[in-house]
Amino acid sequence: MPTATTFDFELLREAIEQANESSLVGFYADDAEMQVIDKDRPPGSPLVLHGKSEIGELYRDICSRAMTHEVQDPVLTPDRVAFNEACRYPDGLRVLSANTLDLHGGKIVRHRLVQAWDEA
Repeated sequence: MPTATTFDFELLREAIEQANESSLVGFYADDAEMQVIDKDRPPGSPLVLHGKSEIGELYRDICSRAMTHEVQDPVLTPDRVAFNEACRYPDGLRVLSANTLDLHGGKIVRHRLVQAWDEA
């Protein structure tokens, strides 16, 4: 888990790649916001989640799926993290997401996720 003043990206990477929902939620501030943009939720009408509870529901769904997760190409600054996440289902279907995290006090306060996936 992150400390009150620093953000541990390697712990976040581990939580993502191990699909550890409870660890992932712990990185967020209580009042964090997450925006999800994809073909079903375009930039003008993104899915917007507020707070750890709503964000946790999304992670419960994602982490319950049989798929692999790999964090790629991280860019780290003291107040922002960006990375790509490559996922693969057992049938070969791939998902790629671009993630930008705004940080404050060692916690994620805003997360923008833009994702695309192979057609089934």
